[in-house]
Amino acid sequence: MDLAENLAGLQARIAAACARARRDPRTVELMAVSKGQPPAAVRAAAALGLRLFGENRVQEAKLKIGQCPGHLRWQMIGHLQSNKCRDALQCFSLIQSVDSLALAEELNRLADKMAKTMPILLEVNVAGEGSKFGYPPKAVLAEFARVNALRRLEVHGLMTVAPYSPTPERVRPVFRQLRELREQCEQILGAPLPVLSMGMSGDFEVAIEEGATLIRVGTALFGARAAARKEAAAAAGEENEV
Repeated sequence: MDLAENLAGLQARIAAACARARRDPRTVELMAVSKGQPPAAVRAAAALGLRLFGENRVQEAKLKIGQCPGHLRWQMIGHLQSNKCRDALQCFSLIQSVDSLALAEELNRLADKMAKTMPILLEVNVAGEGSKFGYPPKAVLAEFARVNALRRLEVHGLMTVAPYSPTPERVRPVFRQLRELREQCEQILGAPLPVLSMGMSGDFEVAIEEGATLIRVGTALFGARAAARKEAAAAAGEENEV
């Protein structure tokens, strides 16, 4: 794995997608999805200038964050169970995967006890996939005002995970619908929602063309997680032998 080469390639592709969309590349933030990656990989990415990392599991993040540079920003991007809300509030600077009013209310209740405010994104299951979490689009509009009224939460925007397709162009309508949904939420709010988190390793260029402000990239940056697990296991074996 040549992390520096992978990052340079990603930055070139981001710039090209922005050029096609007539956007400034500085309007798109790259999140390094570090789930399944050892702390050493995160430290290497941080040494190349990356600052934003995404984790899918609270327990993994709890173990990893303390072994990484303190200036990094960590966000929760995986499904969040209510019994993990307290730890999530302590670990992350933003939770991207708020997918129900009940979850938002639990986060708000615990955040109030902790006397802190938590920025969040509302996760939307735009394509209606049964295997994925997220609000149905109509439910976002129905509950947006109630979530926004929770005083310990700040809604910063929307997030989605598009269906997998070997042809990224096929998921363009998903990204377009999320952008349009954000515009409807902004009308309810009466103010801008700055974050549109959409696009991953296989489709981030189309997402950028449709307005993504944050893309979540793991495999295209770090390589396949299976290889990362193998490397981590080998390193652990070496340490045990010492």
